[in-house]
Amino acid sequence: MHLSREYSTRLSPVLIALFAICPRLLAGGTVHLDPTVTAEPISKYIYGQFTEHLGRSIYGGLWAEMLEDRKFYYPVTDHYAPWVTRTDPTWNSGPYKVLGASPWKVIGPAGTVTMDAQHAYVGEHCVAVHPVGGAEGGISQAGLTVVAGKSYTGRVILAGDDSAGPVTVRLVLDDNTSLTLPIDKLTADFQTYPLSFTAESSSDNARLEIVASGSGTYWIGEVSLMPADNIRGWRSDVVAALQELDSPIYRWPGGNFVSGYDWRDGINPDRDKRPPRHNPAWSGVEFNDVGIHEFMDLMEMIGAQPYVALNTGLGTVDNAAAEVQYLNGTLDTPMGKLRAANGHPLPFNVNYFAVGNEMYGQWQRGHMPIDQYTQKHNDVAAAIWKADPAAQLVAVGNVGPWTQAMFRNCADNMNLISEHIYCKELPDPVAHAAQLANEIKRVADAHRGYRQTIDQLKGKNIRIAMDEWNYWYGNYNYGELGCQYRLKDALGVARGLHEYFRNSDLFFMANYAQTVNVLGCIKTSPTAASLETTGLTLKMYRRQFGQIPIPIAQQPDGLDVSAAWTGDKLAITVAIVNCYDADDQITLDCPGVAFRPAARSWRIGGPYMEAFNEPGKPPVVTIQEADAPISNNILAAPAQSVVLYRLDVQ
Repeated sequence: MHLSREYSTRLSPVLIALFAICPRLLAGGTVHLDPTVTAEPISKYIYGQFTEHLGRSIYGGLWAEMLEDRKFYYPVTDHYAPWVTRTDPTWNSGPYKVLGASPWKVIGPAGTVTMDAQHAYVGEHCVAVHPVGGAEGGISQAGLTVVAGKSYTGRVILAGDDSAGPVTVRLVLDDNTSLTLPIDKLTADFQTYPLSFTAESSSDNARLEIVASGSGTYWIGEVSLMPADNIRGWRSDVVAALQELDSPIYRWPGGNFVSGYDWRDGINPDRDKRPPRHNPAWSGVEFNDVGIHEFMDLMEMIGAQPYVALNTGLGTVDNAAAEVQYLNGTLDTPMGKLRAANGHPLPFNVNYFAVGNEMYGQWQRGHMPIDQYTQKHNDVAAAIWKADPAAQLVAVGNVGPWTQAMFRNCADNMNLISEHIYCKELPDPVAHAAQLANEIKRVADAHRGYRQTIDQLKGKNIRIAMDEWNYWYGNYNYGELGCQYRLKDALGVARGLHEYFRNSDLFFMANYAQTVNVLGCIKTSPTAASLETTGLTLKMYRRQFGQIPIPIAQQPDGLDVSAAWTGDKLAITVAIVNCYDADDQITLDCPGVAFRPAARSWRIGGPYMEAFNEPGKPPVVTIQEADAPISNNILAAPAQSVVLYRLDVQ
């Protein structure tokens, strides 16, 4: 029999030496597969994603805008101190920076720049510039990253009195060389002027300047700058990473964010006219450059389905129903007409809607006791199904009294129910990697119990959408909640997927939280995007693992093994997670099935469990694909790695 690592550490030195000479005595043993016994097929939605308007997930991550606060939510003042430093003691983060004031610096003496509410282009005010004594007056924003030979496009919206101008827009590089665009004549009404630059050298601290030296006043409504290779406003390198990830569904726009979000703020076809707001749940500004139409553009580009979260916090029943009608209504409905007027005559045909987010939490805007919330859920569900009878509704769950009350009072008004899990860091990497699987099993076991004890579930099959799940710990290296993930987290996500597969009859959807930077499986720098260690795991299983689980009655000691037929039943895939620092192996016992000797393997590993990847640098943790000749049905399980085999049947 296989000896556990915990037990082997207590053996005598003689036996330890013997095992060192004969390492196969530590082999993982035999894994018995009955290929005729299969479980519920794995839903493709297990590989879902969740992205929220928070930190650098949308702005500073997915969206291509390079400028901070381009619509001047924060007043531009003579006191330039844009960044504040915070920590997150709940999740043990180190210090991180968030925007707390205007990132625009005044060019000129004190009083050159004021904020003008009367001439506001969008939001509460615009920038008014009053050059003094023929000297340049204006604003600048530094900290921009540009790449030699790359082009950048944008626009600035200006107005001026009779003696204002000309205005110069400059992109100033590190060596103080600048690319200049003159705007000779301003008008009393705001006009949009295109910007276009091609960087002659690379710079990590370029700045955009908008200046004039005339005697009159000019007004800056807003300004935008993006890499010219953006795709409908989205970063092309991040879009490529999303396509590599190949997730089938994305939950959006929150998260806690949604409970204070008004979807109508983000639908004006002129993005420059959408008002900036303070983020209702997190730090910084919601620029409203990304709304329903932009999100649907992204889903179309990457071939994924949208899963839209509705505001049942501060939002009303009518507003939730109106959003569903806006998304899916025909042209003879009020919201369908509005959608068409905004440039999209055809319905978006969204299938899945989250009816609220974490309404059980005191942190949630609009939180209310469960007895009140169940009534609101039922009212919202009725209004949604009136707007779209085919809508699939995901109720807010939280294992324990909340989920039980939702089932007892709302079971007729939901299709799925959500659960959320997050795990902190444990010092032992093996225990750390086990956490997600343990939490997923805890949720599954609870729901199996509810099906036996809650009368309102009789005859129903309300499955689980684990629409937030991940590790959450460590320093925020990528902005607010921007955790960095390591090899041990990649192995933990693999173990979590295995637990979903073991409970494929219960879990219909899982949405890894979150996609980019914020707890993300993709991380970005200003000029690069790459898959995190956890993103590699999600990519590998999504692309290579089978769809029809084959139950494993007993796991080999020290390993986590999962097996599944491919959809066409031409091959069996076997994935093995080995969190220990010693190589191992298993022997497959699969009666009635003969495997071809030429197999294929994909392995995620790195030099040590704390290894991590960074965008723009060669990856340390990788997926290694190789031929894997099989002899005697023995499969290697390399140390500190997850390896996935495809075994073609003869």
